[in-house]
Amino acid sequence: MQRWVNQIRNFFERHGFYVSSRFADKLGMRAKNVRLFFIYLSFATFGIGFAVYLTLAFLLKFKDMIYSKRTSVFDL
Repeated sequence: MQRWVNQIRNFFERHGFYVSSRFADKLGMRAKNVRLFFIYLSFATFGIGFAVYLTLAFLLKFKDMIYSKRTSVFDL
């Protein structure tokens, strides 16, 4: 089982890292910098999505506080 897992890992390391290496060669950069860029970009996009989610949740809560539905005239 361990041998099979190592073979799969080696396959993805050989072929997966080659993509960033070719991209770095095309741009004239180091492969390490390309990998770091994609890592930082993935964290930034997750952070932006989370911030939008929290903002929308706050706005919905704020809207519910202002426009509460009153059941009768005596709820004022």
